[in-house]
This record gives sequence, structure tokens and C-alpha cells, in this order.
Amino acid sequence: MTVKVKVNGKPVSVRVDPRVTLLDTLRDELKLTGTKKGCDRGQCGACTVHVDGRRVLSCLTLAATVDEREVTTIEGLARGDRLHPMQQAFIERDGLQCGFCTPGQIMSAVGMVQEGHARTDDEIRERMSGNICRCSCYPFIVEAIRDAQKVMR
Repeated sequence: MTVKVKVNGKPVSVRVDPRVTLLDTLRDELKLTGTKKGCDRGQCGACTVHVDGRRVLSCLTLAATVDEREVTTIEGLARGDRLHPMQQAFIERDGLQCGFCTPGQIMSAVGMVQEGHARTDDEIRERMSGNICRCSCYPFIVEAIRDAQKVMR
């Protein structure tokens, strides 16, 4: 089937098998490899992207379900050479080590702040609990989110 979608602000038309995931379509067909395939079961959050402004796990989302919708990946956050405030905060606060989970962490954090759910450190930790960091950068991730949300308001 043909899926027409806006990806990172650009209209895209792609032919997909109705059973293929959004994650595989982004990575394999559209060559947007910033979104990572971690567990491929919806348990780690590495594949988090936004669909119509809401965070979703792209490994559990069929590409066919995003027809006529808007998808934003980690590649779509920056504006030219200017990083999104969350990306900049992750760098400044060392909210990454190996970097594998970072795109999903950032996409989830941006979504959480936009949803208005980042009022306390405990709330940040709870709402980010679906994003696993095997390097245990959690304290720095929370600091980065706090910094970025001040700028995002």
C-alpha cells in the first residue's frame, strides 16, 4: 500500500507492506537512522518518535496507521544548525554516554514537556520510565529536561 505522510515537515509518499512498522519504514525506506531499534518490543523507548505531536513507540506502530499524519523524528527537531533546546541541554548536562538511547530519550522528553508533565523531578522520572538508559545517565537526563523546559515554555 502507499502511505502519504509528512515526515519532519516534508511530504513523503512511500510504498509499504501493510505489516511493516513505522520504525522499519523510517530506517530502511526513508534512511532516517536516528530513531533506534532497541528491543523491538516497546519496552525500551529507543524508537520514540512523535505522530501528530504525540510520542509513540515506532516499533509498535504500523506504518499504514500514519497515513495522512505528521511524523517527527530526532532528525526533525533541530532547525538548520540550531539544535532544539532539549538536544542542547542533553549535551550541556552530559545526559548521554553511549548515545544509543539518546534519540528516544530526547523525543520522549520533548513530548513530555509539551504535554505539561514535567513539573517535578519525580514526575519527570515517572513519565520517562519507559525510556531505558543502560549507561544509567538518569540524573543527568533529569537535569537536562529541567533546563530545556525553561527554554521551551
